[in-house]
Amino acid sequence: MKSPFNFARLLLPLLLLAFVSAFSLAQAQDEYPAVKDWENFDFARKTIAPADIAALSIDDLKLVRGIVFGKHGRVFKDAEIRRYLESRSWYKANANFQNSALNDTERSNLDVIRIAEAEKHDTVQAGDMRLYQSRALTRKKLGAHTNAEWTVLAAEIQAIHGKRFDGTPWLQQYFDERYWYRPADHYDPKSLSAIERKNLQLIDTIQRQQRRVALAPGDMELFENKLITPAMLRGLSLHELRLLRNEVYARHGRIFKTIWLDQYFGGQPWYDPNPDFKDEELSGPDKTNVETIVAYENKLHNQISTAPITSALLQGLFLEDVRKMREEIYARQGKVFKDPWTQKYFASLDWYKANPSYSDASLSTVEKGNVAVIAAYEKKAVTAMSTIEG
Repeated sequence: MKSPFNFARLLLPLLLLAFVSAFSLAQAQDEYPAVKDWENFDFARKTIAPADIAALSIDDLKLVRGIVFGKHGRVFKDAEIRRYLESRSWYKANANFQNSALNDTERSNLDVIRIAEAEKHDTVQAGDMRLYQSRALTRKKLGAHTNAEWTVLAAEIQAIHGKRFDGTPWLQQYFDERYWYRPADHYDPKSLSAIERKNLQLIDTIQRQQRRVALAPGDMELFENKLITPAMLRGLSLHELRLLRNEVYARHGRIFKTIWLDQYFGGQPWYDPNPDFKDEELSGPDKTNVETIVAYENKLHNQISTAPITSALLQGLFLEDVRKMREEIYARQGKVFKDPWTQKYFASLDWYKANPSYSDASLSTVEKGNVAVIAAYEKKAVTAMSTIEG
């Protein structure tokens, strides 16, 4: 039988631990006094007005937004919101949270909060573009961003009007996770206001300057009677080259059977479908430009399979970019992909020939080496989804 003295020695550390935990929790509870009252607000039944939150700082507004989602258990990537929610006794994390759990009143309240946040941002952030539907952006207000963030900002202008981005799965997933996003059955690019179109053009210009590319999808209007050179294509991805090549046909009204191409060009304000156009009618500079782009695409294809890829070449690319590069190596040998979007994407390309008997053994030594280099990079690559949380 243990003596009372020994029992006390065992009990004391437990009591001390409980005291420290209770003190830490109480301290955390008092760490956010500005938003304490909002924890008890019924966002699902009561509406808020801009004046109600006007006095809150940008940091506190973000936490109030976290409360609305947190009542449903949403797990945030944002470290500050996550730390705050995890310090609340009422918060119960729910990894399966979906925006469908929010009712109209909560969505309306989130709009008020999110617009208030956008008003206080020194420079535009992902999620702010609804504030600029009738407000012109400036270079100073846009600030500096990563390439993925520029992509999201530009796409957000269109997503507000329901555009889908099935040609870029990670981008579509990003908007699917926005509480305000409503994909349209038929996106109409003419629904953008004149100011939104100017904002979109400014973002595109800055992104292009940052990437130092001479040419990008949307530019082929400038080359209807002018030849492009291989040097102009440097820095473009294979995906962008495909868009550029197909844009030549789209400018003549080609109707695309491939879904992602149909959605992409159907969302361009200049696109005018012409059921009478035939590909063989292409001639002059247009035909030559297509041949130049195809030759450049083939050169990149061959490099992936015949020249070693170094890790230095991959630096700065997102996980989504390098994964598509690795899949391209498999696709060149006819691999049939389990993922429906990936299979449809490669099946839409002229060079792809499905091989049901494919195995990794059919890859060349160089291809296997490149797959290994890319796979190693993937393990430490940053996903575009983790860098942006609008």
